[in-house]
Amino acid sequence: MSAPTIRVLDVVELLASHGAGDLRFSDVVRELGLTQATAHAILTTLCDRGWASRDPVDKTFSLGPALAVVAARTDLARPLAHAARGAALQLSRELGYPASVVERFGDSLVITAFEGGDQPAGAPGDRIRYAPPFGVAFAAWDTDEEQRAWIQRSTATDSTLARRLEELLARTRERGFDVDCTTPALTEAARVVGTLPSDGLPAHVREITERLLVEFTTIGFLPDDASAREARPVATIAAPVFDDRGRVATIVAVHPLQALTRRQIDSIGRRVTGAAGGIRA
Repeated sequence: MSAPTIRVLDVVELLASHGAGDLRFSDVVRELGLTQATAHAILTTLCDRGWASRDPVDKTFSLGPALAVVAARTDLARPLAHAARGAALQLSRELGYPASVVERFGDSLVITAFEGGDQPAGAPGDRIRYAPPFGVAFAAWDTDEEQRAWIQRSTATDSTLARRLEELLARTRERGFDVDCTTPALTEAARVVGTLPSDGLPAHVREITERLLVEFTTIGFLPDDASAREARPVATIAAPVFDDRGRVATIVAVHPLQALTRRQIDSIGRRVTGAAGGIRA
């Protein structure tokens, strides 16, 4: 992708993430590190095309009306994603937990919808690297080759840790849904560790970060012999949505963010799996 195109998309995504009417010209320049000339050219073009709007009084920028047309057409062009969002909304209402939809784009996972409650770890549009500890509900139903690629993205060189990830994927597929038994704090810590560069770090530091990422993935593993009455902290319960080719197109998840017993987890997991399985384009 060309650098000018990236800068335009960065501005649009910045406007989307900040909501309506709270970004000034100086904010765009500062947050994206653009020159004033570049920011002015991009914002002027976006406003001329209706993709952005500038308040004449307080001089702030927000998304423009032309994007409403794009959004409406998106629902028609992507019926499976639209149906998944409806399922997430229904799950949130029925179970009383926030619910989300996550899609995969290349080596990234993107939150495309969030329904109900506070956003526990991100907001629509946020990107997460498709690598351990994220994306288990995608990887568990992927091909053997893609599963190996997912495991290798953890850069874990320890064969024992790799086997733990393989076991996690196999058990998740057998269960039918993914259970993340980590706390929000651990999830956020995993995000931070995952952003560390793989190049330029001392070998011993890189090895520690690699092990941490795998530990973050498997620390939330739900053992088969877990007591039906023992409560465990549960951040996310997620199930895959398959397209007409039998591939995982998206995942639907609920976020209890509280301690649940094995019996409760299984009950919620069956409900989420049923909702995901009922989604059709």
